Amino acid sequence: MPRGRVVAGIDIGTDKICTVIAGQAEETGKLHVIGVASQPSNGIRKSQIVDLEDTIAAITESVEAAERMAGYTLNEAFVSISGPHVKSQNSKGVVAVAEPQGEIEQADIERVIEAARALSLPSAEEIIHVIPRDYMVDSQGGIKDPLGMTGVRLEAEVHVITAATTAVRNIVKCVEEVGVKVGGLVFSGLASAMAVLSETEKELGVVLVDIGAGTTCLSLYIEGSLAYSGVLPVGARNITNDLAIGMRISLDSAEKIKLELSKPTKLVVPEAGSNKDAIKKKREDDKVDLTKLGLKEEIQAASRKTLVDGIIRPRLNEIFSLVGTEIKQAGLAGLTPAGVVITGGGAATVGAVEACRRTLSLPARVGHPQGLGGLAEEIQLSPYATVTGLVLYGAAHAPTSRERVNLSGGIGKWVGKIPIKGAVGRMVALLKSLLP
Repeated sequence: MPRGRVVAGIDIGTDKICTVIAGQAEETGKLHVIGVASQPSNGIRKSQIVDLEDTIAAITESVEAAERMAGYTLNEAFVSISGPHVKSQNSKGVVAVAEPQGEIEQADIERVIEAARALSLPSAEEIIHVIPRDYMVDSQGGIKDPLGMTGVRLEAEVHVITAATTAVRNIVKCVEEVGVKVGGLVFSGLASAMAVLSETEKELGVVLVDIGAGTTCLSLYIEGSLAYSGVLPVGARNITNDLAIGMRISLDSAEKIKLELSKPTKLVVPEAGSNKDAIKKKREDDKVDLTKLGLKEEIQAASRKTLVDGIIRPRLNEIFSLVGTEIKQAGLAGLTPAGVVITGGGAATVGAVEACRRTLSLPARVGHPQGLGGLAEEIQLSPYATVTGLVLYGAAHAPTSRERVNLSGGIGKWVGKIPIKGAVGRMVALLKSLLP
C-alpha cells in the first residue's frame, strides 16, 4: 500500500452505522485511525435496507462526523454487506499452464480462478468474493501460492461468497448518494475475521461467530483458508425482544437492562458467619438495582437469576445451537480444534461465552479487533470488529493505480496530452497541398 494513502470503512449494521477513516504513518508504515464516528441506523432491518431515505440520512451523519474528526473529505470506502441472502460454496477450476516448459505466471493463476468462479447462479444473485483456498500443480496439492512453480496442469479450489443483486445495488446506491465511491463490498463475517482472528487459529481451524443486532455471521477457517460462510437471521436484538416481552416493558428499557446485566460484576465472597446471613447476602446479590437506569416503567429492582437464566440464556442457547447445525450441515464438524471466537455487539451479552462452550462443546473466547493504531482505543471493542476489518481489508486488497484507470479515464489521460487542434490543422494543410 502506498505511503500516505487513506483507507476508510463503513459498516452498515442493523443497530448502528460506523465509519472509520485511517491513514498510514510515514515513519512506521502502519495504519492509524484519524477519524471514527458511529450513528444509530435507521431504515435497516435484519441487515437489509428497507427504507432508502432513512438509511442515506444515517450514513450521511456517520460519514460527516468521521470527516470532521479526520479533517479529510472521504472519496472512497469499503462497505460491509450482510443478511440472510448471503450464501457461500466451494468451487474448483482447472487450466493448462500456458508455458509448460517454463514457470507458472500470474496470468495462469488468474485464469484458473476465473475457471473456478464460473458457477451457475440464479439471476437474482451475484458474486462478491472469490477467495482462493489452495492450489494443485499436477499431482502436488496443498499449495498456497503456485507462482514461479513448474507444471503442466494447474487446479484451484476457491471459496465463493454470493449476495442478492438487489441488496448489493441498494447498498451501493445509498453510499454513492452520500458522495462516496464504493471501493468494494465486503462480507461482514470476512471483515470481522480479519480483525479478530490470529493466523494460528485459522491454521488450526476456528469458527468466527459475529453476533450483530439483527443477524449472526459465520466464518469457518480450516488449514488457514476460509471454508464456509453464512448468516443466521437471529441476533442480539432477539434477546432484547425477549426481555421486553418477559418483563412487559419497552424495547428501550429492555436494551438498558440487557446492557446493565452484561457489565462485569465483582465476585463477592461471603464472610464467615451463620448460614442465615449467607442466604440473605446471596439474595441481595441476586437483585439488580434498576433505579439508576431511569426506566419509564419505574421498575425498582429485578432478579438477576430470573433474567439471565430464564430469558437471556435460552436465546443464547438457541443461537449457538443454530451455529452448530450450520457447521454440521456444511460437513465441517470436528475440524475446528481452536474453538469459537465470538465478536460483534452481542459478544458482550452476559453468559454468551459460557453458553457457547456448553452448547458447542468447544473452547470459546471474545474477540477484540486488532491491527489499527492512532485513535484505535475507541474501536478496540467487539462491536467495532467489522469496521476495523473493512479498513484492514481495504489496505490489503486496494487495487493499484493501473487497475483503477477505466477505459474512459485512460483515454482521457492520453488524449489530453495530444495537440489535437494542431494535428488536424496540419492534416488539412497536407490534403490541400495534394489537391490540384
